Amino acid sequence: MTVTIYHNPRCSKSRQALELLRGRGVEPRIVEYLKTPPDAAELTRLLKLMGKRPRDILRRKEAAEAGIDPDALSDEALVAAMVKHPVTIERPIVVSGKKAALGRPPEAVLSVL
Repeated sequence: MTVTIYHNPRCSKSRQALELLRGRGVEPRIVEYLKTPPDAAELTRLLKLMGKRPRDILRRKEAAEAGIDPDALSDEALVAAMVKHPVTIERPIVVSGKKAALGRPPEAVLSVL
């Protein structure tokens, strides 16, 4: 089964999650989401797999810097804003089959294995 990590190599939590996976013998497909952001359909799919809403994975400081007011936006509009400004997406997100987890804390990603 393919495991995918939406990864930011500059983020310590993202690096820790990647090392946890590798420590379990898993070499995931790495998507550097700042270079290759998910489209709205993929981000919506990830949210559904995690059982989360867009606000749950929004980086508040980065959203404010991008001029995004989550309280003024519908879920669909917030997803569109997050796709346009991928730096606002919390990381890492690990996907395996029909399961996904946000790596906050990094150990949470082990739940998808």
